[in-house]
Amino acid sequence: MYRLFFDLIFKRMDPEKAHHLAFGWIRLLARIPVLRTFAAAVLAPRHKALRTEAFGLRMHGPFGLAAGFDKNAAAIDGMSMLGFDHVEIGTVTAQPQPGNPKKRLFRLVADRALINRMGFNNDGSAAVAERLATRNPVFRTTVGVNIGKTKVVPEAEAVADYVTSTERLAAHADYLVVNVSSPNTPGLRNLQAVDHLRPLLAAVREAADRSVTGRRVPLLVKIAPDLADEDVDAVADLAVELGLDGIIATNTTIARDGLGLRTPKRTVEAIGAGGLSGAPLKERSLEVLRRLYARVGDRITLVGVGGIETADDAWERILAGATLVQGYSAFIYEGPFWCRRIHRGLAERLAASPYATLADAVGAEHRKVTV
Repeated sequence: MYRLFFDLIFKRMDPEKAHHLAFGWIRLLARIPVLRTFAAAVLAPRHKALRTEAFGLRMHGPFGLAAGFDKNAAAIDGMSMLGFDHVEIGTVTAQPQPGNPKKRLFRLVADRALINRMGFNNDGSAAVAERLATRNPVFRTTVGVNIGKTKVVPEAEAVADYVTSTERLAAHADYLVVNVSSPNTPGLRNLQAVDHLRPLLAAVREAADRSVTGRRVPLLVKIAPDLADEDVDAVADLAVELGLDGIIATNTTIARDGLGLRTPKRTVEAIGAGGLSGAPLKERSLEVLRRLYARVGDRITLVGVGGIETADDAWERILAGATLVQGYSAFIYEGPFWCRRIHRGLAERLAASPYATLADAVGAEHRKVTV
């Protein structure tokens, strides 16, 4: 039914307008007590076997919403109602900013993919912090806060910019993510270089500890799929050195060639710059995840994201080393029953596996013994 609706209505709309329309419906439904309870019962049935613990946080399951969909923490209950086990809001910057000029979001329907150059459009960390502080949760869910650099702030002042957001938002975050991997803010990916990343992460860690004294806010870093393998290793080693709680692998890609795109090349070229997400990203994101787990093992929690469409995809990430998995692009194509299908499929795969718990399955492919 949703796919017919998508073909007849959403597919004919500008992608950003369609996003705002769907976002508005989700927020509205979550405000109506009887309807939201019914929707959650249908769309988000819980499976006891999928209960997950990460960063010392207990979650209903491992499947969450990646950053980018709810930039301003406006629909956390709505996304939980749809079945996401955790919701990562943002990316949030210290200063409010409109993002890049429109048109800036594009569908590659034949590839079940998106290209975006949104440019961290958001209300700014002060406004988002106020929204989180005054939020009255309807559904229990884990909330991650993803922070990035304000576009107008020069690279030399990036650390202070991230610290400002940390000081405002850490108290409201179940976990905090430093985003240095979006391709849509000039110079941002330069911060992934270890020499730049070490002082940035150390400063954010110190700011979080200074701002929140009653608990330790878990800190993660989100990396790009376009990093060379040796740079992935360097980030992994740095994460261990600094005692980070997790790494999110991966953000969108600037690559176009070698992804087997079905969309005509001239169409892709006409779209221009931006980060590509969705199914074409699947293989590289999985490669990065496997490399990270081989490097860090269970010393750091890994979050797998990029090209996850089905329960098989999510299960594959778990076996490859991900404690948590996230999705976004496939939600656009799969609709409101997507989480339900992912959860049911994961529960079935776990039941048919040799693993007693989901935690036992994390990284299992690396532990196979050949005779």
